[in-house]
Amino acid sequence: MKVKWLGHASFMITSDNGTRIITDPYITNERLTYDEIDETADIVTVSHEHGDHNNVAAVKGNPEVVRGAAKVKGIEFESIPTYHDDGKGEARGSNTIFCFEVDGVKVCHLGDLGHPLDDKQVADLGKVDVMLTPVGGSYTIDAKVATQICDRLNPKVIIPMHFQNDKCAFPIAGVDEFLKGKKDINQLDTSEVDLVQGELPITTTIIVLEPAL
Repeated sequence: MKVKWLGHASFMITSDNGTRIITDPYITNERLTYDEIDETADIVTVSHEHGDHNNVAAVKGNPEVVRGAAKVKGIEFESIPTYHDDGKGEARGSNTIFCFEVDGVKVCHLGDLGHPLDDKQVADLGKVDVMLTPVGGSYTIDAKVATQICDRLNPKVIIPMHFQNDKCAFPIAGVDEFLKGKKDINQLDTSEVDLVQGELPITTTIIVLEPAL
């Protein structure tokens, strides 16, 4: 399985048989200046209906859009309902966490999660191999809460997303705040990483990717 960070909360996950999943495709604007998405996919997941996460029209190939629990091309998408803020959605509405297994690797995309997880949500998520988590704060969980969630779920790989950088001028923190004081950090100069079941790290490893777009 290949995981490619397009930018913001959008990843392209490609299975060994060529099935392509794109998460939370964004619309570019003056504060989100990643290149426009110009990719083909079979499946698109949408965690919530904000423009920086639901630009399904940008994805080519007539993909099936997943907004809740579904089975598409043999892949089961589990959905855990959450909120975009810590006030049960009063400020920013709802958010969906998606978990799905590709080539034996369980991936969990937190979307724009805005609050700590309760015991039931942690139990519903279960064992996670790869966690795609926002870390920037303000609109989502911040570095502290993201760390608490990762400590509870103990994924083998953590890939941060939704943080400030040269192409994201949102008033949120950069990734360094999340990385501070942590061990086993692999900062790559590429947008893509191969993850294979049976070859995943023994201890939790943070992989920081460069955006592809």
